[in-house]
Amino acid sequence: MPELDTGHKRWTVAAGSNLLDALNEAGVQVPFSCRAGSCHACLVRCLAGEPQDRKPDALSSDKRQRGWRLACQCQVVEDLRVAVFDPQGDGTSAQVIGWDWLSAHVLRLRLQTERPLRYHAGQHLVLWTSTPEGMRIARPYSIASLAQADDFLEFHLDCRRPGAFIDQARQFEVGNTLQVGEVRGGALHYDPEWQARPLWLFAAGTGLAPLWGVLREALRQEHHGPIRVLHMANEHYLDEPLRALAQSHPNLFVEQFPAGEPPPLRLSSRQTIALVCGSPISVEEFSRRLFLAGLPRSQLYSDVFVGRG
Repeated sequence: MPELDTGHKRWTVAAGSNLLDALNEAGVQVPFSCRAGSCHACLVRCLAGEPQDRKPDALSSDKRQRGWRLACQCQVVEDLRVAVFDPQGDGTSAQVIGWDWLSAHVLRLRLQTERPLRYHAGQHLVLWTSTPEGMRIARPYSIASLAQADDFLEFHLDCRRPGAFIDQARQFEVGNTLQVGEVRGGALHYDPEWQARPLWLFAAGTGLAPLWGVLREALRQEHHGPIRVLHMANEHYLDEPLRALAQSHPNLFVEQFPAGEPPPLRLSSRQTIALVCGSPISVEEFSRRLFLAGLPRSQLYSDVFVGRG
């Protein structure tokens, strides 16, 4: 049977074991969120040996060449020596500069990183913090800020349910320090070639966060086709900023719907571009309705939020 070595511990595991499970079951703390290869919270670095990777394309070739793997997607098939992701050494330090409630359960967090991060509207990254006992916690969040307009990173945290990261985030104070991982993602974005086409932005809950950045980027680039923002939520936040934008941009239309009640859809143009973000159920339902309305699949871009907090 293959052996796992983390430098401080060495033990035998069954061939074919999931690397993430093998590490955590042995007490080697590796956080995770989605277990689908999307959140990148479970990064480990293979220093010797090679696991069987089910999603080799989930990481850039440069990162793979340096030995990084997503533990949730790897099986142990031979002896491995690994190092877990160290947010202090492998991440970027960031300070809390803003902490306030946008609604009863949506927390706005603003961070100032020690070095500028390059990103575009719609991307996301992993935030790292720790409990008072020293347990590391990682959680992916979409970026709500706009690099060209804001000198901070902004995130909208759904705090309706308890969770390891959310429980800590409720206690954050201005001046606290977190760590952030690499910027990634790109399904949600704004393409200048869409400038004259109808643009629909569908958000469920805090799925509004990345689309808030995409909307501002579209307006910054003077999008002159109609823009329709549809927000389905228990708590509709950013009401005033959205209404203010709509008043100053005649081509912008904002609509709000209760959670679980997607609106009827009718395409005015088959040239429409649709961006969808939210829970798996809401994204699936929005997408289904758009396809039934006649939207070509190549014109829909979506991002699904994972459920752990």
